[in-house]
Amino acid sequence: MILLPEPWWLEAALAAVLAVDVGMSIKPPKFIRDCLNGVGFPRQWWWTLIVIKSLAVTGLLVGLAIPGIGLAATVGVIVYFSSAAVAHIRSRFLGMEFWVNCLGFLVLGVAALLFGFLF
Repeated sequence: MILLPEPWWLEAALAAVLAVDVGMSIKPPKFIRDCLNGVGFPRQWWWTLIVIKSLAVTGLLVGLAIPGIGLAATVGVIVYFSSAAVAHIRSRFLGMEFWVNCLGFLVLGVAALLFGFLF
């Protein structure tokens, strides 16, 4: 296993897309609000998702230079979006938000792990 991502751009792409998600989550558009309400996530806790995703972006970027940090951040992103997928399935909220956003991030995270660190 490699402790620095190669190719590096997979981690950078994951960080960039996640950073856009963080920016959108500050004042969430309707589809994000619908998603969070659809899975029953309490509004007073929405800010925690911004913190978690911001820390993930930071870890992914720092991990481009410091061995192991990017790997840990990538695994964290996979765990986060796996948990989100479970929340969607349990609440039966399986609309476009689930397929595009939740599973899209999960697939991107798994691809970054597989092709950046394992293969």
